[in-house]
Amino acid sequence: MTPTIIVVGSLNMDLVVRAPRLPQPGETLIGSDFQIFPGGKGANQAVAAARLGARARMIGRVGVDAFGEALLTAAQNDGVDTTFVQRDPDHPTGVALITLDAHGQNTIVVALGANMQVSEADVERAEAVFAGADALLMPLECPLEAVMAATRLARKYGVKVILNPAPARPLPAELLAQLDYLTPNQPELQTLAGGETDVAAAIAKLRQQGVKSVVVTLGEHGALLVRDDQSVQLPAFQVPVVDTVAAGDAFVAAFCVALAEGKPPREAVRWGNAAGALAVTRAGAQPSLPSRVEVVRLLEVQAI
Repeated sequence: MTPTIIVVGSLNMDLVVRAPRLPQPGETLIGSDFQIFPGGKGANQAVAAARLGARARMIGRVGVDAFGEALLTAAQNDGVDTTFVQRDPDHPTGVALITLDAHGQNTIVVALGANMQVSEADVERAEAVFAGADALLMPLECPLEAVMAATRLARKYGVKVILNPAPARPLPAELLAQLDYLTPNQPELQTLAGGETDVAAAIAKLRQQGVKSVVVTLGEHGALLVRDDQSVQLPAFQVPVVDTVAAGDAFVAAFCVALAEGKPPREAVRWGNAAGALAVTRAGAQPSLPSRVEVVRLLEVQAI
């Protein structure tokens, strides 16, 4: 079965500068390289899902400009259905300004542009897509109203809802209670839990607000799955790190695709870990996203 994944989220052009280290406030560094890559958390997750064998359908907005055209073409070339990505005549395509250090770590500043114009009406226009979907995947680089509208449609049609709360912001309990899975990293988890720094205590706070299941990505330490009475940490795959920009997007897309295919949650987390590991071995956001063949091969080589 080929699952259908709906992604409601952002499309950004990534402007990447390499530097020997990340700059301090007020400091100017000389970079060694400049590259432009298609990105945006929503587009990254849609492209990742398509490369992993899913039928990916995207809801979002780009500007009527060269970056918007390039982002649509890139997504379409990977098989993403962009029928419901609107061209916004009044707002520019989103851009991300990324500094990448010698160890593959990064700082990112995003100007969201047209992404912040994604509306409840944009989502409702795509209602027919929800009727045949298996999972809804959403980051938070677009208005919360659109996220909540998509969640309501997903619930109406029995579609799994996975929210990747990046960038993190406080979320209403009304939304949290409707999610099947919440997939924060550690800083995002802390923000969602009101500043709580202890991972277990933060997860407990979210579950008290109605969150059913949580998957916390832990970078080089893998990922923690908490659902029902189960809590298990699955280790990361050991790979050389080149660029961490889209690792989280690769993880959540692979996790979502595996769930939509009927794999148990623990196995879905392993798929996420494998995809995230492969993504950090290559430069760029979408160029780094792995194929299904690569993920399966890594799962077989580093079986646990």
